[in-house]
Amino acid sequence: MRALAATALLATAAFNATAAQDRYPRAAAAYAVVVDGRLVWARALDTPRAPASLAKLLSALVLLDEHVDPAAIVTVNRIAASTIGTRAGLRTGEALTFGDALTAMLVSSANDACLALVYHVAPDVATFVARMNKRASELGMAASHFLQPCGLDVDGQQTTARDLLRLAGAAIAAPEIAARAQLEHASIGTVSGRRIELAASNLLLGREAGVLGLKSGFTNRAGKCLIAFAQRGEHRVWLVLLDAPDRWWLAAGLLDEAFKLAEAGMDLPAIAP
Repeated sequence: MRALAATALLATAAFNATAAQDRYPRAAAAYAVVVDGRLVWARALDTPRAPASLAKLLSALVLLDEHVDPAAIVTVNRIAASTIGTRAGLRTGEALTFGDALTAMLVSSANDACLALVYHVAPDVATFVARMNKRASELGMAASHFLQPCGLDVDGQQTTARDLLRLAGAAIAAPEIAARAQLEHASIGTVSGRRIELAASNLLLGREAGVLGLKSGFTNRAGKCLIAFAQRGEHRVWLVLLDAPDRWWLAAGLLDEAFKLAEAGMDLPAIAP
């Protein structure tokens, strides 16, 4: 986990003051590839985009800031149980541990678990997103603004590929997030004993060598989005894709190309200051 934290620091240190080549202009509306702490390829790095469920990484950080006991009991309210989009199938009045709800939120991107957690630590969504925006500001996500904690489309909610690299670095440095982001499958249970099986929304896990997370997302406004982190040997690659039509195929190809670059002795493309 210390290696992951170091990776986060490297990633956030290097891309701040550089502009990379747009080697793959058709890859996505916006993308970024960081190899061993150096931004090598990017497109529309600072163009505002809807975040989709990538916003859940920021929500997870805010939730962890509350220092809630993982064994604390979270009760699912009607708002959480009736939310739209990807769900774990939680029912109104059901209860589960904070840790299990966080697992559902990060592994399968469950919106019902996300909102159940939000209402566990805040009286309403507005209070929670205020904490999100404060945390985003602390991370240096100057171009981001959040209005919905689970990533559902809301007018005015936006982020950028650059800001998401900052968020990803902070998220992977949190052991509670990093451990869940690696899971291909998970099983959680309600207090009453009902078991819920979860499958990772990140389809790179277990299919692309070295992938250790981090988060996928999709909404009509955002398109298909992904933050991926991978390590092969001593080399580490971060990838952000926003509105990428062929997300999984493209991500696998970009990761392979990035590692080939690293393994060739870091003969990276020139980067303008």
